[in-house]
Amino acid sequence: MQIIKDKAIVEDHWIHYSGEGDLPKGDVIVSFDYWAENKDKLSGRRLGLRLEPDSLVKNIQSDLDDFALIAINFPSFNDGRGYSIAKILRDRYGYAGEIRAVGDVMRDQLFYMQRCGFNAYEIKAGRDIQDALKAFDDFSVKYQTSSDEPLPLYRRR
Repeated sequence: MQIIKDKAIVEDHWIHYSGEGDLPKGDVIVSFDYWAENKDKLSGRRLGLRLEPDSLVKNIQSDLDDFALIAINFPSFNDGRGYSIAKILRDRYGYAGEIRAVGDVMRDQLFYMQRCGFNAYEIKAGRDIQDALKAFDDFSVKYQTSSDEPLPLYRRR
């Protein structure tokens, strides 16, 4: 499967694990609930954590270094809580790993997701990933501060 990561299309090797059946070998992304119940079984593995829009980031604050990536689910394009989760991870908790948008992720959202701290995107099935990549060039000027631009426009002049 291809994803967009750091503004480039790359092959993805991560496996989304639903919690059913045997835990696959390799790099896996697990749900918060599965991780909370199986921390011991998962220690020593390269691990990704999937958060839902109602997840509380403070519940993983002390364990952030355990995750190579954090996937934030967008069950619907009009549910914006994932933007806040990414912003909190980057700005408040200093998470430097991959933050990936998964679920109902479309081109129109990518520019704004990047501003909040996302750096990887699983584009919704049926959408053109090549076209989605162009979203990062939709706007040339950013007026306000954000995770990707710490200074407001008037300070950059």
